Amino acid sequence: EATDPADWESNLVAVAQDDYDVIIAVSSMFQEIVARQAPEFPDKNFILIDAVVKEPNVASAVFAQNEGSFLAGAAAAMFTTKTDIPNVNDKKVIGWVGGMDVPVLHDFLVGYKQGAKFIDDEVEILVSFAGTFNDPLKGKELTLAQYSQGADIVMNVASNTGNGILEAAKDSGLYAIGVDLDQDDTYPGHILTSMLKRADVAAYELTKEALTGNFQGGEIVKMDVSNGGVGLTDMSVMKEHLGDKFPEDILEEITKISEDIASGKITVESYEGFSFE
Repeated sequence: EATDPADWESNLVAVAQDDYDVIIAVSSMFQEIVARQAPEFPDKNFILIDAVVKEPNVASAVFAQNEGSFLAGAAAAMFTTKTDIPNVNDKKVIGWVGGMDVPVLHDFLVGYKQGAKFIDDEVEILVSFAGTFNDPLKGKELTLAQYSQGADIVMNVASNTGNGILEAAKDSGLYAIGVDLDQDDTYPGHILTSMLKRADVAAYELTKEALTGNFQGGEIVKMDVSNGGVGLTDMSVMKEHLGDKFPEDILEEITKISEDIASGKITVESYEGFSFE
């Protein structure tokens, strides 16, 4: 684990040279590194999360973050109208704060916008990029700015920068949506839900293949709404906090939308030109 990107490649090489059968590289930032190094260690199995490298000893797992974000955008668009919930204003404004301005985050954003507009075409979506994944203060600053412009709920798509987004929600008495893992209990009562990206499931299944002798080099595993690879939390933390004021209709609508995405009834758009293939 490293905080300096300059150490990533040397770390990968170090574990590949050690006595490990499976090396898991997490994030698209490792794509070029794995592409360079995997051929140097043909007897090792590499798993790449969030990007694709087509080598005979690399299995790749990619996620339909646009589908998960569609659900988050829909939830935010419904939540922003619930003026009986403390500090939810009467403006149809929601926010989104991302880390680096990179294609995969634009894929998140396309889905978020489409999901929000699916619920209400009049909803306004404020968008900011921090330019970094490692600056919580910047995340907090951008979120507070969106709150000042009328947003009462902001989605975090910013890794460590996102910790500031969640803190802004708590400090302002307002609301946020978590990302990647379940962040609902970070500040209970201020995180409506989190968009889950089940990297754990992908890593587990691909590791199991390696350990049972069924590792498929060159395999691309696509995790989406239909197979549970992406989705939202059950909102139980917020439900416990709000009690009778919890808007059950949001959960019901998200369940229906999830089924329609899984069946193909709803087609979620992708960022133009973005593909893992």
